[in-house]
Amino acid sequence: MRARSTLFTLFAEFLWPEGKAPVALLVRWMKVLGFSEPAVRAAVSRSAARGWLVREPGRPAVYRLSPRVRWQVAQVQSRLYDPEAPWDGRLRVLLHHVPEDRRGDRDRFRKELVLLGFGAPYPGVWINPSPRLDAARDLVRFYGLEHYVELFLAERRSLVPLAALLEKSYDLAAARAAHEAFLRQDWPTPKAPEAAFKSLVRLVHERRKTLFLDPGLPPDLLPEDWPGTKAQKRFLALRETLRRYAEPFLTQTASGVPVAGSP
Repeated sequence: MRARSTLFTLFAEFLWPEGKAPVALLVRWMKVLGFSEPAVRAAVSRSAARGWLVREPGRPAVYRLSPRVRWQVAQVQSRLYDPEAPWDGRLRVLLHHVPEDRRGDRDRFRKELVLLGFGAPYPGVWINPSPRLDAARDLVRFYGLEHYVELFLAERRSLVPLAALLEKSYDLAAARAAHEAFLRQDWPTPKAPEAAFKSLVRLVHERRKTLFLDPGLPPDLLPEDWPGTKAQKRFLALRETLRRYAEPFLTQTASGVPVAGSP
């Protein structure tokens, strides 16, 4: 795990929805995860310089998520923890033709579309069976692409099964492999608070990676043997157990009280 990505895992998992923390607390938590204090402070400073974190007035130093990053974290939390609703029979369709001189924005825009569960069956065409059109509209506004993007809520009238379109839009084989690997992996659930905290951070950090592979299709569009269903149940059960074991560590470190048994 890298310092900056770990930092945002902590904000999302332990500091949400408030989205702010003293630097001293972030240092305390990340030292347990193996990061030095200079590395943590450097990650915070770089994140602030990029506009991802905003320092609040006064001392000690407290940072909060910027509005833009709060939006991103909200999308990730929804994808990770909100159950998918049954399919309403419609597709969210996005068409775009972003000019070459805005290639950087275009590439970042596409990456975030993937995180929202969109897939591209054809160049410049993105679809999503899940109700995330409003989130896509927010994304278009953020990148200033209003004149290059069209959004539609569509009913499909094609002559081939929807499954063929989904296979063309998403790498479902890669998503299946990721879920199967998660189910095979040994995930320890130590009862010691500090050890439970470390295991929990690793668990959540690794599970978030699947959001770039699995679009989170509605349950009625998935095969009966879809391993993502079982993997998600296991993830939530592990998270609940580890969070319960880690709670004394989180409470005591947040209050500045040393944890019993810690060095």
